Amino acid sequence: MKIALPYGNSAVTGELDGVRCLGVLDVADVAELPDLDRAIRQAIERPIGLDKNIYDMVVKGNTVTILVSDAFRYTGADSLLPILIEGLNRAGIPDEAISLLFATGTHRAPRENERTLILGPGIYRRFRERTHVHDPYDDSNLVYVGTTSRGTPVRINRRAHEADALIATGAVVLHYFGGFGGGRKSILPGIASVESISHNHAMNLDPHEDRLNPNVRIGILDGNPVAEDMLEGARLAGVEYIINTVLNRERRIAAVFAGELDAAHRAAAAYARDIFALTITERADLVIASAGTAKNFVQSHKAMYNAYQAVKPDGRIVFLAKCEEGLGGESFMKWARLGSREAIIAGLRRQSEINGQTALSTIEKAPMTLFVTDMPESDVHMLGGQKAESLEQALGLARKELSPLAEPTAYIMPSASYTVPFLRP
Repeated sequence: MKIALPYGNSAVTGELDGVRCLGVLDVADVAELPDLDRAIRQAIERPIGLDKNIYDMVVKGNTVTILVSDAFRYTGADSLLPILIEGLNRAGIPDEAISLLFATGTHRAPRENERTLILGPGIYRRFRERTHVHDPYDDSNLVYVGTTSRGTPVRINRRAHEADALIATGAVVLHYFGGFGGGRKSILPGIASVESISHNHAMNLDPHEDRLNPNVRIGILDGNPVAEDMLEGARLAGVEYIINTVLNRERRIAAVFAGELDAAHRAAAAYARDIFALTITERADLVIASAGTAKNFVQSHKAMYNAYQAVKPDGRIVFLAKCEEGLGGESFMKWARLGSREAIIAGLRRQSEINGQTALSTIEKAPMTLFVTDMPESDVHMLGGQKAESLEQALGLARKELSPLAEPTAYIMPSASYTVPFLRP
């Protein structure tokens, strides 16, 4: 069986021999919205969970800050923003009263060319001088807005806090500890301080045992302490409106949801679950998974996480992750260098960081993983994995390591960053 899988912006091929394929696990095939501009207008003008739409909520003289995602997640903001801003202009809010803020969390700032791609060339030209990047380490540009019931001190970007109206845009996918992306995550971690983010993400760890918290789960909002704390933090920030998209497998907008922070997000999350989540009746001996266009390992990790849900405890993952930007920066590497689950947990008990949580998750999964990647072999070894020079070689190594099995089973995951398998109880 010949297979072809995404690798960065290209594809790689290989032969899958001596294996019984259980199927291709992929995002559901849904169409792009046929009249996208009309659908965006209708979603904004008919909000979920609110009596008024954003154009009726603002008044002449108001200032507006619009949050947009960074370069690590495409959301369709380039399609949303012209329509949203046109409506704000008609409602009496001129361009000069509107700011755009990249909700980066602890990610790097978008580069110049990336800003054009995210916002669209027309909007970026118009708003270049009023486009800003959140910095979670800049104390002078952070404002305390309150503390959540779980003790997270919430400090957010000053520009967002001082705006008369705060609008959050984003895309909703299943997220491995936040439950779902979009919605509340635009605030915490999107525009929060590093201390706020660390306190929130510390809830990934079990409060009593040295393990990941079993209540912090992908695709779960209620009962998930990280997700519930994020919502509290976002409410303290005072978000007037959200506009969230759900994208199809071609990264085209399949649906738009707008309105109240929680209600609109939950509607988008329900739709996203139907597209991105699927049920399997058994795990496989081998999972071949692609991280697609993810730029570094930290972003690729979610694909590994999803592949892990579909593989047997003694199985193997063949993982295609180009990672042209490497591991994802020194803040992740310092955790990966600790080299053991015990050392990472001890470090996280002292000072929680999202990159530490990712390193802890990786140390569990990398030893069963064969990497096809542009990362150097030394980086792969630091993660605990094994590097192969090609998909063909990785498949051969996996088959050799599974050789005691007469006919190993396999799943293929071409969009592993977004496809989330759930094992039927």
